[in-house]
Amino acid sequence: MTLEQILFLLFAAITLGAALMVVLRRNVFHAALFMILSFFGVAGLYVLLEAPFLAAVQLIIYIGGIAILIVFAIMLTRDLMNPNIPGAIDQWKWAAPVALLLCAMLIWMALGWGRATPAAPVPDNSLHLLGRTLVDAEGLALPFEVASVLLLVALIGAVTVARER
Repeated sequence: MTLEQILFLLFAAITLGAALMVVLRRNVFHAALFMILSFFGVAGLYVLLEAPFLAAVQLIIYIGGIAILIVFAIMLTRDLMNPNIPGAIDQWKWAAPVALLLCAMLIWMALGWGRATPAAPVPDNSLHLLGRTLVDAEGLALPFEVASVLLLVALIGAVTVARER
């Protein structure tokens, strides 16, 4: 077994284990911390796939931005951390069969794809093309800015809700 395979299994186990803990934890704050760990595992998988830009985006945007925003929103919201409030996992009897069905479908699909297709060559200027697409007026600049404004409004809303009256 090569080092790359061992690292893949390690990052896959971290990602899947942390994602499972996100779903199973009753404490919302602990679930958010496990979500950050799951994002870290996905970033490691991107590094193994030799996609450094996606790994950096995963670290900066998801772990550095969205996950920390969720943690702040949880910390600013009153009574969410109260241990006397029952957890929201009362519907696991319905979720478990659906999850098993989706897992079976994914395994069936994975076993059905028996042949591997060769990857297309990556152009030399791919990072330059990606950058131009992000900042081009006809590209992805507008959705990117709308998402940033939406995150800012969510943060302002969390502070407003948590503010003492």
